Amino acid sequence: MLPLRAARPMAFRVVQKQAPIAARARYSTGTYEFIKTSTPKDGVGLVTLNRPKALNALSSPLFKELNQALKDFSADESIGALVITGSEKAFAAGADIKEMKDLSLADAYGKDFIEMWSDLTTFLKKPLITAVNGYALGGGCELAMMGDILYCSTTATFGQPEIKLGVIPGAGGSQRLTAAIGKSRAMELILTGDTFTGKQAGEWGLAAKVFETPAECLDGALSTAAKIASFSQLAVKAAKEVVNKSQDLGIREGVEFERRVFHSLFGSKDQKIGMEAFAAKKKPEWTHE
Repeated sequence: MLPLRAARPMAFRVVQKQAPIAARARYSTGTYEFIKTSTPKDGVGLVTLNRPKALNALSSPLFKELNQALKDFSADESIGALVITGSEKAFAAGADIKEMKDLSLADAYGKDFIEMWSDLTTFLKKPLITAVNGYALGGGCELAMMGDILYCSTTATFGQPEIKLGVIPGAGGSQRLTAAIGKSRAMELILTGDTFTGKQAGEWGLAAKVFETPAECLDGALSTAAKIASFSQLAVKAAKEVVNKSQDLGIREGVEFERRVFHSLFGSKDQKIGMEAFAAKKKPEWTHE
């Protein structure tokens, strides 16, 4: 239930300074207690975790709000991509231990404690970017990994320290971290509870991009989300589906699944619009149909 790290070696670079986007001044507070919601750029829904005194520690009430906000954004046809972030000091420093320290087996196992923390990975069809700054430990690391794309800054600190509390990751940390950075490195991190840096997250392949500052990280996430939101929502949804399916299928079955989804898009209006606009050297005007 705490943060994670990355996997396979790959080309990596820290993104250099860019002019921050003015969108930060446009943030608005939603009607929630533990999160804030806003639409800082066209087509982009932003959720900001908002428990500053607890370093954004994750709890069931917070996840209820988070899931509801994401469902609301999902139902909004004007929103094409989503971003979750925290503060510059902490994305989420872990799970709220006060909520779980006195639970019995019957409470935890019998009532499926924290099961709904992973709901967003099943109901959310629109792309999700997690923008990580500061601490992302335990559940915070796990939430960061639930995104389709993970961006972080060099200030980020990831880790799955549950072993120090006499438990193990419970919100997907052992599975997603291992898939991202490999068994040996994930095993070492989970068994020792050691942390790793944002720079390492990029070097190991956990983070898609690493930025120098928290402001640049969030601006980068919003820019990428806006770019994704500018495309056909049908094609974006299909692209997310086939990439995720690659984690479940062998290469042959995966390619066959991809081809079937590819063929299905020829029944959409957006396929005709996109290809006709390309041939005419015009900008496509998507209908999302």
